[in-house]
Amino acid sequence: MEKIIEVSDISYNYSDDHPKVLKHVSLTINKGEWVSIIGHNGSGKSTLAKCLNGLIIPQEGSVHVGGFDTRDPEHIWEIRRLVGMVFQNPDNQFVGSTVMDDVAFGMENHGIPREEMVRRLHEVLRLVRMDAFADREPYRLSGGQKQRVAIAGIVALQPLIIILDEATSMLDPEGRREIIQTVRSLNKKLGLTVLSITHDLEEAVHADRILVMNQGQVVKKGTPHEIFKTPELLEKIGLDLPFAVKMNGLLRARGIAVTGTALTEEELVNELWTLHSTM
Repeated sequence: MEKIIEVSDISYNYSDDHPKVLKHVSLTINKGEWVSIIGHNGSGKSTLAKCLNGLIIPQEGSVHVGGFDTRDPEHIWEIRRLVGMVFQNPDNQFVGSTVMDDVAFGMENHGIPREEMVRRLHEVLRLVRMDAFADREPYRLSGGQKQRVAIAGIVALQPLIIILDEATSMLDPEGRREIIQTVRSLNKKLGLTVLSITHDLEEAVHADRILVMNQGQVVKKGTPHEIFKTPELLEKIGLDLPFAVKMNGLLRARGIAVTGTALTEEELVNELWTLHSTM
């Protein structure tokens, strides 16, 4: 697979009298992947995200995005064009008086011709299922709708990579489902590479791959099934396991022959129903 991000042995600290926030981190992200980077607060995951679009330059090691080195000032704006970031609070990203104005703002700043801008505007609002809200004021939308507008504004700039930095942490369960469905759709339809920075393991189970961070280091990598096969590490570093994973453990402890592979409630219900029908 084609690599789109390469992080080689990077370290970073905010000041000399504090411990390193990142300690010799190396990883690769392939084009079109959805990767979740999980860890508790202070594990270094948000600092890593800022290294990926050149907001932070590591003191040691290197970061290459789309083949460009973030240390090279000649390419920093190209890197930031390739990487779009969606943050925790969408209200902090709104600048337009309507949804349409807000999504158009970034394109105007990039000097995109009006005809192309109008085409992209309608396309991205349709992709995130917000076309019916084009004339609404962003502040009157629900949390999930606001984040979909924020995502539309990023997608309109046609990046290759979207980083969601705790983008669902302020949303209710319905809002989280909306965003996960929206991002998965964009990942599949447009081939966008998605990095989800989160401590919510219910969100992480939807990724293609998971990187677990603790104390500034990547301590485990793998598919969701590989990561949750040994949940003890996640519990040890203070992460709350998904409901289905917890239930798997409780059911097996009671002698119920579940496989332990279900990661979502839907998968667990289907497995229990199948198990029941064979009794």
